[in-house]
Amino acid sequence: MLLSFDTATPLVSVALHDGDDVVAERVSEAAMKHGEHLAPLIAAVMSDVGIVRQDLTAIAVGVGPGPFTGLRVGLVTARTLGFVLEIPVYGVCSLDVLAIEAVDTGAVSGDFLVATDARRKEVYLASYDNQGSRLDGPLVANPADVASDLPVVGAGPVLYPDHFPHAAGPAQPSAGWLARVLAQERAELLDPDPLYLRRPDAVASAPRTPATPAPRP
Repeated sequence: MLLSFDTATPLVSVALHDGDDVVAERVSEAAMKHGEHLAPLIAAVMSDVGIVRQDLTAIAVGVGPGPFTGLRVGLVTARTLGFVLEIPVYGVCSLDVLAIEAVDTGAVSGDFLVATDARRKEVYLASYDNQGSRLDGPLVANPADVASDLPVVGAGPVLYPDHFPHAAGPAQPSAGWLARVLAQERAELLDPDPLYLRRPDAVASAPRTPATPAPRP
C-alpha cells in the first residue's frame, strides 16, 4: 500500500493507493495547519481502508516548490516514517503532479504552464507539453514578468488573473494524483528533499567578526 501526501501548498492532502488506484484521499479543511493536520489525516485514510502502518510498502511525498514551513513538515514526516517502517520514500515535484492531473482529466490539450503561490507576490512556475512533460522550470518569478496567454494550472490564475487570464485544471496538488504519478512513473522521481528555490525567511545570523583590540599606549 502506497501512502502519499503533499504539504507544498496551504492545504494538506493525503491519499492511499493499493497498486491499482487510489482507495482513500483526504484534504485538510483549514489552511496553514500542516503540523496539526498531517498526522491525523494519515491516520484517517488508513482507518478508512482498515490498515495499519505496517501495511505500508512505500511513501510518495511532494517536494514542492513551496514555502519552507509546509515542506519541512511533509518531508520530515515522510523520511521519519520511511526510516521507522524501513520502506522507500520517493519525492515528486508538486508542479509535475498538477500537470499530469490537468492532462489526464482533459483540462489542457496543448502546451501550458503551472503556477502556484510563492507568497511575496510571486509564483512558482514551470512549463509543460501536451503530455505533461516538463519543458522548463521550476522557477520563482513576479507574475508580471511571466504573464502568459497560455492555459495556466494551479493557484496562479486565481491569485493573478490579470497576468494569467486562462485558468485551467486543478488549483491545488492532489495526493491521489501524486500516488498515480508515482505508481505509473509519469514524472521524475526525486530524493525526499525540499525544492525551495529561494532561501527561507528565517536564516541564521552571520557570525560576528571579533573586534581587534586597540593597541596599548
